[in-house]
Amino acid sequence: MRAFRCRVCDNPLFFENSVCTSCGTDLAFSREERAIVPLVDGGRYVDATGTEWFVCRNLNLSGCTWLTRTAGGQCSSCDLTRTRPADGDEVGLPQFRVTEGAKRHLVVELDTLGFPVVGKHEDPAGGLAFDLLSSVDENVVIGHADGVITIDLAESADDQREKVRVSLDEPYRTMLGHFRHEIGHYYDGQLVTDGPLRERYRELFGDETADYQAEIDRHYRDGPPADWPQRYISRYATMHPFEDFAECFAHYLHICDTVDTAAAQGLVTVSPSAFTSFRDLVVGVWMPLSTALNQINRSMGKDDLYPFVIPDAVLDKLDFVASVVPGTDAPGASEGNAGAARP
Repeated sequence: MRAFRCRVCDNPLFFENSVCTSCGTDLAFSREERAIVPLVDGGRYVDATGTEWFVCRNLNLSGCTWLTRTAGGQCSSCDLTRTRPADGDEVGLPQFRVTEGAKRHLVVELDTLGFPVVGKHEDPAGGLAFDLLSSVDENVVIGHADGVITIDLAESADDQREKVRVSLDEPYRTMLGHFRHEIGHYYDGQLVTDGPLRERYRELFGDETADYQAEIDRHYRDGPPADWPQRYISRYATMHPFEDFAECFAHYLHICDTVDTAAAQGLVTVSPSAFTSFRDLVVGVWMPLSTALNQINRSMGKDDLYPFVIPDAVLDKLDFVASVVPGTDAPGASEGNAGAARP
């Protein structure tokens, strides 16, 4: 995440701050300015054009600090949530708060990289919506279908998520990771498989028309191919081209966000914008940075922060993913890929 500072006292701020811990100023996040701004008169902000903005009505419900144009209204991020726990759900509501925080993080990153974020309330056919469901009284399957991303709120709890991670033998499982993977499925359909990049997509990921359920059954029956570490980012990616793309899309977001954060915090000495392809950024910055971060985690007795190895075949896939950002050229287009990685 970017390094933010209070506009009143210049104190360092974090993305989630609703109050400056130094001067006590009430704060909100302006999606338009991509900045944390000071509030006056109990939750109002006036931008440079004289336009009035108001803090989202869901501040106390979900911790949302984003601005909206309507007093008492909800922000553009909250508009994307189609289903949430009922007001009386004592288990689901605290989990909803954590999950909404991860969703806001995702939306900011998509904005930064240039991906369109259009809700189903604006575009019922092609838009995006989130069903954030509590699995206390029903079975919830995390997934994507026709622009609707379903998330199990129970995975916001560390113990539940870790239990699932261990049972599935996964190296990494986080709420933000779920959002990044599922949004990859959405943009696969929106930007890739029905467009001019389809041929290159199939060269890298395979034929997406392969029977999805049959491939899933094969995976859980036979496991991944023996040589999967040379061709895929994870075992899960071997199931079907859709899953391979979504896994690579998630890692593209992991890498972009972490490198941008490291640059904002002064942890890397080379600007990400100096690289002419995403592949070069991964090799030149991400690989040494992730190695250092893994070593730091080990110094604290923790598991590796990034427990993955990126082979050459996956580098090609990541470079392709970087090329699908709207406004970029064909795979490997240096200007587009460098722009996608710029803080």
